[in-house]
Amino acid sequence: MKFLSMRSVWILLLIALFCTKHCEAAAKTASDKARPNILFILADDLGWSDTTLFGTTDLYKTPNIERLAEQGMTFSRAYSASPLCSPTRSSILTGLNPARTGITAPTCHLKQVILEATPGKKAAPNAKSVPTVSVTRLKTEYHTLAETLQNEGYATGHFGKWHLGPEPYSPLEHGFDVDVPHWPGPGPAGSYVAPWRFPEFEENKPKEHIEDRMADEAVRFLETHQNKPFFLNYWMFSVHAPFDAKSRLIDKYKNEIDPASPQRSPTYAAMIESMDDAVGRLLDTLDRLQLTENTLVIFMSDNGGNMYNTVDKTTPTSNAPLRGGKASMFEGGIRVPCIISYPGHVEAGSRSEAIIQSCDFYPTILDLLELSAHPDQKFDGISITPALEGKSLQREAIFTYFPHSPPVPDWIPPSVSVHSGDWKLIRIFYGGEGDTHRYKLFNLAEDIGEKENLARKQPEKVAELDLLIDHFLADTNAVLPTRNPAFDPQKYDPGREGVSRLK
Repeated sequence: MKFLSMRSVWILLLIALFCTKHCEAAAKTASDKARPNILFILADDLGWSDTTLFGTTDLYKTPNIERLAEQGMTFSRAYSASPLCSPTRSSILTGLNPARTGITAPTCHLKQVILEATPGKKAAPNAKSVPTVSVTRLKTEYHTLAETLQNEGYATGHFGKWHLGPEPYSPLEHGFDVDVPHWPGPGPAGSYVAPWRFPEFEENKPKEHIEDRMADEAVRFLETHQNKPFFLNYWMFSVHAPFDAKSRLIDKYKNEIDPASPQRSPTYAAMIESMDDAVGRLLDTLDRLQLTENTLVIFMSDNGGNMYNTVDKTTPTSNAPLRGGKASMFEGGIRVPCIISYPGHVEAGSRSEAIIQSCDFYPTILDLLELSAHPDQKFDGISITPALEGKSLQREAIFTYFPHSPPVPDWIPPSVSVHSGDWKLIRIFYGGEGDTHRYKLFNLAEDIGEKENLARKQPEKVAELDLLIDHFLADTNAVLPTRNPAFDPQKYDPGREGVSRLK
């Protein structure tokens, strides 16, 4: 038997070590490529009837959103967790209902740091209840979706609107490697069209559109991280106020306006086209980089379309046939467009009537990636994987908690709602006589416009759904509105409810 020389032994050991490291690297590369990329596109204030998905508009053009729908599943009963933006955004990142986080109003850009919700101290004498005081920052104690993915080796980037607090509560403290333009405000700084007023983010050229620039930045992120899993959180500024757009697009839509239509703002139509163009840029890039087949794409809006500002001497949009809009507890404020695309897992061009909510995305992504939640972590949302597979989604109800009453069309006092099957019940805190609540009950299958309140006709259904509300409020430990001790019946006019107090 021949013995190897010491030199030969060392050479063999080095070869074995090299092969081991090479195989480990190859295995990791293969594993990384198998793990899906995630692209989350969140539009701002985009209403249920602001796209061509549901046949409810003759003015707006959204071919790229239609293109995404052809690749995946469109949900006709998708709901934001709130009729306003910051609460919904918090629900996406935490999987928790705003009732639990305490972020129930879009006040996260304000200077005052409030980390715990509290009962309000006073209300006008014509109000029966006192709204709560909202949390103004997304606390870093939450283990966010971005942190989970970052810990799993994902490159994480946030682009666009945040509105969950400035440093030390910015995206960079919540699991994102990159944050562009690192802006805590409620909308674009000053204008969509440059010059902007972002403190550390300048335009590259005169009259640059912020959504064009955000798409450029997002594309660069995709190109940089195309060889490893990524989580691109593209939260668009569009189509939130201020209302301005590319002049050539405004001129284009001026010739397409029907004065009899409730959707008749050429500026808003132009804003929607720029938003859709940005979606197209990202889809084109996924195709070009051959990433489409391994990318989960989620498209949604943070709340319903704006019905209370004025642009072009009209409201920005209409959510018809839904009632109400942004900041309203009716369907127009919370039912939003939603598409999920995941080739090989979600049937292309499919549609679903399943009831889903924004707090479902976190647990769903964990389910699809076969990841476990952080220890001691719980969700208010559920995995909607069965719906994505074309199966029935088993859930008892979803809840919307909005203890405020902004002065918009179709406003109601501080309230909470439950959706269960075709039924929807709204509880108006202390809206009845004395210390009692008041209720609005609708069968959405028969009355999508919420025109007939069935509460008096169906007291058993009210009691059944109200019990679900009780359990929800107790489980989330929600801080509740209180009865207004300064209420003066002589100053109360029930006819003013639902009528805009904005000028």
